Amino acid sequence: MALTHSASGSITSVLPLGTKLQTSLTHTILKAPQLELMRIVLLVGKEMHEHKVPGEITVQCIEGHVEFRAFEKVLMLAPGDLVHLPASELHSLKAIEDSSVLLTLRLSNTR
Repeated sequence: MALTHSASGSITSVLPLGTKLQTSLTHTILKAPQLELMRIVLLVGKEMHEHKVPGEITVQCIEGHVEFRAFEKVLMLAPGDLVHLPASELHSLKAIEDSSVLLTLRLSNTR
């Protein structure tokens, strides 16, 4: 079955998951030709190993605390913190506590 994403013009909540955090999964909220939004759920100690993506990204901490590594630095993201990365910048995420983040990815214009 194909995943359903938010339709253009519809309202989607990105508020903290609260008590539902531990049973929630990472999912794509929106996928359009030039834009993708994902809610990434990482439970304490879990991580997304170092990787890069072809487009610019923003990562915004919604809840919890996340260790974000990029530019050979460690940034500690708390709720409300947002960081921007240029295309193809190596980065990783590690949950210091149960966390969710909003990832915005600018996809290639040629896609």
